[in-house]
Amino acid sequence: MSRVRVLTLNAALGPLDYRVPHGMDVEAGSIILAPLGPRQLAGVVWEPDRMPSDAEVGDNRLRNLVSAYDLPPIAAPLRRLIEWTADYYLSPPAAVLRMTLASASALDDRRSVMEYRATKTVPDRLTPKRIQALERIGERQGLVRELAIIADVSDSVIRGLVKTGAIEAVEVTLDDRYPQPDPDHAPPIMSKAQTAAATALVYDVGGRTFAPTLLDGVTGSGKTEVYFEAIAEAIRQGRQSLVLLPEIALTEPFLRRFELRFGHQPVAWHSGLRQSQRRRAWRAIGSGEAMVTVGARSALFLPYCALALIVVDEAHETSFKQEDGVHYHARDVAVMRARFEGCPVILASATPAIETRQQVALGNYKELKLPGRYGAAQMPTISAIDLTQDVPPRGRWLAPTLVTALQNVLDRQEQALLFLNRRGYAPLTICRHCGHRFQCPNCTAWMVEHRLLARLQCHHCGHVLARPKTCPECSEEDSLVACGPGVERIADEVAELFPDARRAIVTSDTLWSPAKAAEFVNKMDAGEIDIVIGTQLVTKGYHFPNLTLVGVIDADLGLQGGDLRAAERSFQQIAQVAGRAGRATKPGHVYVQTHEPGAPVIEALISGDADAFYAAETQGRREAGAPPFGRLAAIIVSSETLRDAADTAQRIANGAPTVDGMEVFGPAPAPLAMLRGRHRVRLLIHARRALDVQDVIRGWLGAFEWPRGVRVAVDIDPYSFV
Repeated sequence: MSRVRVLTLNAALGPLDYRVPHGMDVEAGSIILAPLGPRQLAGVVWEPDRMPSDAEVGDNRLRNLVSAYDLPPIAAPLRRLIEWTADYYLSPPAAVLRMTLASASALDDRRSVMEYRATKTVPDRLTPKRIQALERIGERQGLVRELAIIADVSDSVIRGLVKTGAIEAVEVTLDDRYPQPDPDHAPPIMSKAQTAAATALVYDVGGRTFAPTLLDGVTGSGKTEVYFEAIAEAIRQGRQSLVLLPEIALTEPFLRRFELRFGHQPVAWHSGLRQSQRRRAWRAIGSGEAMVTVGARSALFLPYCALALIVVDEAHETSFKQEDGVHYHARDVAVMRARFEGCPVILASATPAIETRQQVALGNYKELKLPGRYGAAQMPTISAIDLTQDVPPRGRWLAPTLVTALQNVLDRQEQALLFLNRRGYAPLTICRHCGHRFQCPNCTAWMVEHRLLARLQCHHCGHVLARPKTCPECSEEDSLVACGPGVERIADEVAELFPDARRAIVTSDTLWSPAKAAEFVNKMDAGEIDIVIGTQLVTKGYHFPNLTLVGVIDADLGLQGGDLRAAERSFQQIAQVAGRAGRATKPGHVYVQTHEPGAPVIEALISGDADAFYAAETQGRREAGAPPFGRLAAIIVSSETLRDAADTAQRIANGAPTVDGMEVFGPAPAPLAMLRGRHRVRLLIHARRALDVQDVIRGWLGAFEWPRGVRVAVDIDPYSFV
């Protein structure tokens, strides 16, 4: 090949043509280094017929490739996935390729790297920044830049601590091999239903063909043990498996569970890895050394060379939808990767999404059911607490019935979980004197009070403000009032009611890393926690045998906001958190606090009639032509000035094509009308299922040029409507 087409990592550019210098050997998929102006940029050689170039350049004007990396080529199935993802989600192919070449260090040929960690030496004199750095770094290790980010300080602060001896250099070998999991290390004793499901999945792995399966099992039914048998079969064949988890906090408990079954941990992939860990994992995955990978949604685009199985655990979770950059849904992209790879894919869930249920109904997916819990464990009983009748005392949020149940659990030396999907102490702080409300200066959102950290914080952009002693509007002292409950406020109420109970607050603020999650699990297993107060982070994946009571503080919260999936999400979330109770031999009970005990969601939860609830929700979607019976797409226009955003959105609306079976709504200010300092205006497209809405949007938006500073994003199959 003397001339090649290259897809670089620059999303602003299309594919570019280069000359292959004499003696360099490249093929489709080869990872290369190419010149781009005065810079050099990594890229991948692509088939010209699959990646058309905007402008043909004569051979005499081509620049030479700089070099080819000594790495396996990106395989054809992954290249097809990149093309499909870019086409379906209307994203630049280079933006998708970035997820495959996510670790720049993976291209580095170095065998070792110098990392840094804190020593036990503490200098006599420390600046406030150095004290902050040492406190935040703790026992963590990484490059100077990584530690500076963790500590929220400059690189020079870290280097200064190195000079004082408070931080030391450590050489880390990058090419240590991973230990191999043993498929026969500790096979479980399974129930009849588990055995039947596992046998079917093992057969699919052996068939080496695309086979999508919904593994539908109630919470505690042993779905993980079932798909572990399919993974074991893939290991026996010397082929790779990928398990996707919705939350980074679930990774560490999963690793421990995997180790008990297979003798060694799988390879982990998530945002909490150090650069050296990412480099080691990426290369092991590309070479086939990594037999099993567990990770967040981004693990889906890694260069597996012999993929035999994909598992999407908690497949109903909305966190599998990427809301920034490429707006892909990992559940759907996982199915497409399995199709391109020719391997089975398992969607495991206790509360499958309506979209997945519809694929089963159409015969596109096979369904395997686990209708009961494993062993002697029984499903918990669920009761509604009508807050209009069983009213909490003034200034309190726990109804008397729930307080009594908590006391009974503590008397029996069992554990309880209180669930409220709201971080912090209170969602709103207001001045009782003048009515001033604390709003984020960058977003159309209230500042959330975090009393444990003594600050107000925006959960959208991260803006932080120290909690003032006086109102910034009227200067009145001691006039600020917290409105509404967050988990910290519930924890304070629990402390007043049960001062001797040992409490743990579980949110993304407290479990920000797999290590923190492991610490929490260890304390629960050791009986060092009596009552957990947590958000949705604690609703899935955890197994605590001594946890027998779950209290849902505000079951109505998720039904607000007008989201078409609000009822389904609320059902899934409450069903999942209810599933934490009674997972062993002790019976469990769930109390659901609500102002609307007659709401269909609450009635379905209490009666246990999930099928009737889903049937009604599905029929409502069908009548409305909503997904999965219709198509939705959002166009989000943003700018630092409201006028530019509004004018551009109106131009787009005015230029909307007239297409049979498609409606365009808007433009209208987004519910979150400002985000990170940018004004936002949305249009919503509703189309019939069979319409190629991507092609329509591509031609529609392609006719426009945007003013400088205006961004136009397209979200296909949106899950967020803010």
